[in-house]
Amino acid sequence: MDMERVVLAPLTRQRSYGNVPQPHAILYYTQRTSNGGLLISEATGVSDTAQGYQDTPGIWTKEQVEAWKPIVDAVHAKGGIFFCQIWHVGRVSNTDFQPNGQDPISSTDKGLTPKIQIESVVKEIGADKVGIRLSPFADYSEAEDSNPEALGLYMVESLNKYGISYCHMVEPRMTLEEKSSVPHSLVPMRKAFNGTFIVAGGYVKEDGNNAIDEDRADLVAYGRWFISNPDLPGRFKLDAPLNKYNRDTFYVSDPIIGYTDYPFLEAKS
Repeated sequence: MDMERVVLAPLTRQRSYGNVPQPHAILYYTQRTSNGGLLISEATGVSDTAQGYQDTPGIWTKEQVEAWKPIVDAVHAKGGIFFCQIWHVGRVSNTDFQPNGQDPISSTDKGLTPKIQIESVVKEIGADKVGIRLSPFADYSEAEDSNPEALGLYMVESLNKYGISYCHMVEPRMTLEEKSSVPHSLVPMRKAFNGTFIVAGGYVKEDGNNAIDEDRADLVAYGRWFISNPDLPGRFKLDAPLNKYNRDTFYVSDPIIGYTDYPFLEAKS
């Protein structure tokens, strides 16, 4: 697989204290930047009602926007391409994360369909700066759909008219933490979408290569293996061994441990 086909998946790391991106994120993201590589940021809240987890970043205040700038500039300086994964957690939130302890709101409360949101963002910044992540097969947080394949197909077909930069979809085999055996596939959605198609969900080098070779994807996003191997594209190119990841440090607030302290291949050798 070409190094440029390896994507950093959006990974919640919970190290943005007070919902403000921190200087240690500069090192974290630049460690994982390669020339021409695509990085998708950790999910970033769009408003003070969007949060549902401790110390996840936002982008709704001037302070947050300014805090993101040196991170983005550092990634660009190394030749990387950086997209911000914006989110609103909806009813996954609770009153502890809401202003004035109010009840959480969701897209259904506001009548905001994905198509309305895509139209608004494309109009504001242009289709070439817009991508979307879809998880129609997700079955956690009581979000299971009765016909996820039909939902996924409807979504990607609806997106074609906007000409967005990419569609990023999570494999139906993924549960919240591990892979499982399921009869569904993203192939129908891949065939229906007229743009760059990114897959994610439990991939290792071998099945990532297979996805590219079999034209089931244009790019493959990696999460846990990119956390523990900041030089993952280079390791794939050299067929080098990978550092094991430590799940216990995925979401701790330490700005170094489990975040920027995984060794590069040169350091190990």
